[in-house]
Amino acid sequence: MTDIIWEYLVALWDLTIEMAPYLLLGFLIAGILHVYISAQRMKQYMGKPSLKSVINAALIGIPLPLCSCGVIPTGMSFHKNGAANGPTVSFLISTPQTGVDSILATYSLLGLPMAIIRPIIAFVTGIVGGGLTNKITNLEVQENHDGEYEDNRARKGKLYRTFKYAFVDFLNDIAKWLVIGLLIAALIAVIVPDDFFTKTIGNEYLSMLLVLLASVPLYVCATGSVPIAAVLLMKGLSPGAAIVFLMAGPATNAATITVIGKVLGKKSLIGYMVSIIAGAILFGILVNEFLPREWFTGFLPEMAHDGHGDHFLPHWFKVVSGIAMIILLINGQIQKKLTHLRLKKQEKEKNTQINGIEIMAEKIVNVKGMTCNLCKANVERNVGQIEGIENVIVDLESGEVRISGDTVDLTKVKDTVESIGYEYEGEK
Repeated sequence: MTDIIWEYLVALWDLTIEMAPYLLLGFLIAGILHVYISAQRMKQYMGKPSLKSVINAALIGIPLPLCSCGVIPTGMSFHKNGAANGPTVSFLISTPQTGVDSILATYSLLGLPMAIIRPIIAFVTGIVGGGLTNKITNLEVQENHDGEYEDNRARKGKLYRTFKYAFVDFLNDIAKWLVIGLLIAALIAVIVPDDFFTKTIGNEYLSMLLVLLASVPLYVCATGSVPIAAVLLMKGLSPGAAIVFLMAGPATNAATITVIGKVLGKKSLIGYMVSIIAGAILFGILVNEFLPREWFTGFLPEMAHDGHGDHFLPHWFKVVSGIAMIILLINGQIQKKLTHLRLKKQEKEKNTQINGIEIMAEKIVNVKGMTCNLCKANVERNVGQIEGIENVIVDLESGEVRISGDTVDLTKVKDTVESIGYEYEGEK
């Protein structure tokens, strides 16, 4: 038993230090994208139900480091503020499959060919899904209701905001699923025999279908899926089936399917699902039939035995990066808890009266489905645009939304919250 635990910890550490340098670089690029690329500008390229807007949406989505938890509220916010259905679906398909962090993580564990193929697949399927949605829906483009509001990002220096988003906010958003992915991958590496898939499921196409059936309803982060896919390949899973897992896992889950059907309609949901499922199977077949298997598996035995899948980064650098990432993960959780405590303190100290005269209405409502800082920003921004509302503060820990202003119309708040894909649970 002790030997198994030690083997598990060694496998977990090897996977962690293999990914850490590339993850840290990906987080930094994510921070740069967040600070220097305006979301308002992105919406300008997604407003028409045209092929050009669909292509723009896919190109915008591929480098953005958003998983399903972040891409749904972002996509719904784009849609609410003027993006057409087709481009919105294109964005929702292409974005969670990739991201700069997951592309770099893919290179670290799965090699250059897979790191190149993943964004190509995301681009193609995004265009197909968006184009199909344009064809089968006849919805008019929504009027752009994007009002003027204060951009919180402008309050502090760009360098500070870049590093805070990269190594606190964004890291917190994916921390849970990244850790889960690493823990599962290390467990598979220890308990699953090396020839499990070749002996148990000899048919490569049957394995694709089984992986697809498992991937569609479950949530797995694009970055967190990488170590799992790498270990599955080492256990005999075909590269095509790994492609299916890397594509369908991050892009679909039960929550995503529900929100798209509710906000964009059943026809848009059909376009979304058909393009992902058909694309996953098609590209899985193409990879298996036309690309050398060694492109995807040639380096895996070396990585499995000594944890050095990369040939030019020194081991000490990967160890330092791994330690730094662990420290950042712990710090992120501490910051998250401190933020929650600060909001609770503000709640206790609130006073909306001066000399006995109420100067501002205040309501606290519960909203379900907020899972990351992008969710927080989307709710604060969209609810804050409602007439009469002056200030909106979201507490992710509790799901509470504190709203204050001259007038707080909860009916409008409910409609706004539900229009961007969350569940309004009423006043506290």
